[in-house]
Amino acid sequence: MARILVVDDDPDLVESVTMILEKKGHEVIPAYGGVEGLEKAKMVRPDAIILDVMMPDKDGYEVCKELKGDPRYRKIPIILLTAVVSKIPTTSYTYRMGMETEADDYVDKPVEPVDLVRLVERLLQRR
Repeated sequence: MARILVVDDDPDLVESVTMILEKKGHEVIPAYGGVEGLEKAKMVRPDAIILDVMMPDKDGYEVCKELKGDPRYRKIPIILLTAVVSKIPTTSYTYRMGMETEADDYVDKPVEPVDLVRLVERLLQRR
């Protein structure tokens, strides 16, 4: 069983991903913003993190850079989950910004929760 931190400001996404991960036997730690997600990552040290990019308090790029820049958390696999590609005309976020982080994978929303869980489990097997 892996401990997975799910960070997204969309409670519905957090809930749907949580249900599927728990059915697979994983423990899920939910967080509903970047600041909360960063605090929980440092406190709980999850086995993997699903991290939304566009959040109002602290974006996923910042959270990812902070975690990957710290040797204590660097090896935690992080999947950036975002709608950035569809929002490029209306936001300051870019696809390139995501590629410049050290995230282990980068997935566009909308994503089927089942596909996201499959990706998480593949990353966990690589560890």
